[in-house]
Amino acid sequence: MLKIENLDLHYGAAQALRSVSVAAEPGKVTTVIGRNGVGKTSLCRAITGQQKATRGTILFDGKDIGAMAPAERARAGIAFVPQGREIFPLLTVEENLKTGFAPLRVGDRFIPGEIYDLFPVLKSMLGRRGGDLSGGQQQQLAIGRALVMRPRLLILDEPTEGIQPSIIKDIGRAVQHLAGLGTMGIVLVEQYFDFALELADSFILMERGEVVISGDRERMGRDDVRQRLAL
Repeated sequence: MLKIENLDLHYGAAQALRSVSVAAEPGKVTTVIGRNGVGKTSLCRAITGQQKATRGTILFDGKDIGAMAPAERARAGIAFVPQGREIFPLLTVEENLKTGFAPLRVGDRFIPGEIYDLFPVLKSMLGRRGGDLSGGQQQQLAIGRALVMRPRLLILDEPTEGIQPSIIKDIGRAVQHLAGLGTMGIVLVEQYFDFALELADSFILMERGEVVISGDRERMGRDDVRQRLAL
C-alpha cells in the first residue's frame, strides 16, 4: 500500500528527514516513535503532500504520488489526523464531520454509522460547537472526520497528546478495530511508548531525522528501544 524509500525533506537550508524508509500495509499498524523534534510530523507532512520531499520516493498502491497535491492524495484515499486536532471550533460536531466530504463523490457524502459506533459521544453532541468539546472529545471528532473520507491509509499524529486515560483507551480500541477490518493501513505517530507498543505491528524509531531502529512489535519492546526514547 504505502512504501517510502530514502526520503529527504528540507525546510530551506535545514534538513528535517534523512533517507527515511517506511511502509504500511492494509490491516497493519506501523508506528513511528521518537522524541520531540526528530522529524515525525515532517514525515506525516511529506506523506500527505503538505511539504514536498527533496529526494526519495513515496509510492501508494504502487504509484509514485510525490508530485500530487494534498487534495489529490486525499482523493486517492489518504487521510490525516494532525497533531493538535485542528477541528473547526465554531462549527458544530456534525458540520466538522461533514468537512470530510470534500474528496468524496456526491453519492458517498454521508457520515457512516460506524463512526458513531466507535465514538458514541459524537452522536450525542452533533449540535454542539467543536470548540465546546473537551480535548479528548475533539480528538475523537478529528479521527471521525478523517474516517468520513473512507480512507485506505489513516495517518494519526500524536493522537494521545493531552488526552485523558479513558479516552486514550477508546482511541486504542478504535485503532485496533480499524486495523482488524483488514482494508486500511494505519501509520501511528506516537511518543506514548506503551500505547504505541500495544498497537504496533511494525515500527520505526527516529532520531535527528533518521531511522535508527526498525522492526516488528517484538523488537520494539526491547530495552535498547526504550533506552533511546528515555535519553
